[in-house]
Amino acid sequence: MESIWSQYPLRKRSELQGDLETEIAVIGAGMAGILTAYLLQKAGHRVVVLEAARIAGGQTRNTTAKITAQHGLIYQKLTAEQGTEEARLYAEASSEAVQAYRRVVEEKNIDCDFEEQSAYVYGNHVSALKAEAEAARKLGLPASFTEHVPLPVSAAGAVRFSGQAQFHPLKFIGALAEELEIYENTPVRTVEDTLLQTDHGAVQAKHIVFACHYPFVNFPGMYFARMHQERSYVLALEHAADVHGMWIGAEKNGYSFRHYGNLLLLGGEGHRTGESSRGGRYAALERKAQEWFPESRVVARWSAQDCITPDSIPYIGRYADTRPNWYVATGFQKWGMTGSMVSAQLLRDLICGAENPYVSLFDPGRFDLSMVDGVMAEGGQAVKGLARRLFRLPEETAREIPAGHGGIVVLDGEKVGVYKEENGTLHTVDIRCPHLGCQLEWNPDEKSWDCPCHGSRFDFRGKLISGPAQEDISHG
Repeated sequence: MESIWSQYPLRKRSELQGDLETEIAVIGAGMAGILTAYLLQKAGHRVVVLEAARIAGGQTRNTTAKITAQHGLIYQKLTAEQGTEEARLYAEASSEAVQAYRRVVEEKNIDCDFEEQSAYVYGNHVSALKAEAEAARKLGLPASFTEHVPLPVSAAGAVRFSGQAQFHPLKFIGALAEELEIYENTPVRTVEDTLLQTDHGAVQAKHIVFACHYPFVNFPGMYFARMHQERSYVLALEHAADVHGMWIGAEKNGYSFRHYGNLLLLGGEGHRTGESSRGGRYAALERKAQEWFPESRVVARWSAQDCITPDSIPYIGRYADTRPNWYVATGFQKWGMTGSMVSAQLLRDLICGAENPYVSLFDPGRFDLSMVDGVMAEGGQAVKGLARRLFRLPEETAREIPAGHGGIVVLDGEKVGVYKEENGTLHTVDIRCPHLGCQLEWNPDEKSWDCPCHGSRFDFRGKLISGPAQEDISHG
């Protein structure tokens, strides 16, 4: 099933028709790409947006659409690891993003169900919650601790951020997109200096922005070694009690709650991409829904994917020192709406030559001691993924795969991925991810092949769903 946002129709755009030249090319027509293009065009630049599929066809249509500076228990962590000044900059950038959405909605009179809400992070460790509220308050954020948690979960209290917001992301992005030059179904295959090659022509650009969720050019930048991806799942429920705000759990495996109209969006069951071979994520969420809201009914369900950096700070800025005309926006954790606006404002200022106080904080080239463990873990994960493919033999045969399921088998002497349709038809794929060679794993909840190393995903026929891989996996 698709997200509730996906039901909103966006005007279709044509694919690129031959070569063109522009001042700025933005790769990706999600929230980050569209906002960046909008602000740059507003500043007087010619901008072209190149989208592999449809506008908002990736993670933007799968968000829970919270616009907030409340990003879990982050401010105490940032203060301890990065220092008070860096934590203050993060708080200011996030708060300014919330206000910037409000300004755009009001200036353009966008009907996108934008509404102010308080954002909460709830949990059972009162000392940690109170410490977070105090850390956030010292940074100038509207934070406070409350014991009132109107949720059907066990919680001793919550940190409350007042003056945050929520909206309908596709209604918002659709209004901005009307003013932009966008080419859909135009995947960028290669980027070399100032030249982008697509399936339908080449684009020459002075500046290139990678706003495609995960940067797919491995060198320079090496983002694959400094980031991983995680998946989470959402149910839209009718007839569920109002939770009065936007909520997320502080502890591991916590749940997310927010309302849209008469629907409650219940999220959770997150995991690293490629590590859910047993499945059952939607079923587990549905059991919680029935336990907490017994009168409710599921009307939609979907999943999202997020890029995670080792220090919990996005990568926004110049792609690499050796590519001063390339820019990147990625690693938004689970706060893509806020991160998209921060990115658009920062990248606009970089390209326009304006001062921006947050350049150093979000610098993609940064590296400090707080990131060491995370980078080492990413390297170990890649080694494990390669070892699975090279040394681990499958335990099942194609005959043993149940109808409607998939798995890795040896077929005709070759290790392959297999999906068996209800009528017995087999779909085979190469289980080697074309990005960097890790072994793909079967995701039974979504009938997809997912990479546990860097998060690429493919459907059961082998068609690419999302990168960093840029091509399908061979299939028979």
